[in-house]
Amino acid sequence: MATQNPLCRLEDIPDGGSLSLQSGGHDLFAVRTRDQVYLYRNNCPHDNVPLNWEPDQFMDASGTMIECVNHGALFVIETGECVAGPCLGDCLEAVAFTLKDDQVYLASKA
Repeated sequence: MATQNPLCRLEDIPDGGSLSLQSGGHDLFAVRTRDQVYLYRNNCPHDNVPLNWEPDQFMDASGTMIECVNHGALFVIETGECVAGPCLGDCLEAVAFTLKDDQVYLASKA
């Protein structure tokens, strides 16, 4: 089995912030809060567009929600659920990952 390259180091994701990532041609982003990491596809469920205009900018002004800059939709960090905006009730697509030795890896597919 080949060794998988890490997406990033844990320290690359600012605490209370987010980080743009690429894997296999897919745009992803990670959010780190309260020592927890969440990984999502960078795709708004409302209109299938990226959530951000600037790299690494996925958080609202308060730093407590993920925000789509195109529609103003707000998503809960821990679940990806939209709680305000045109895609209310829809969810961001979570991406399975593992943390090992302070590195973030995509989860292996069985």
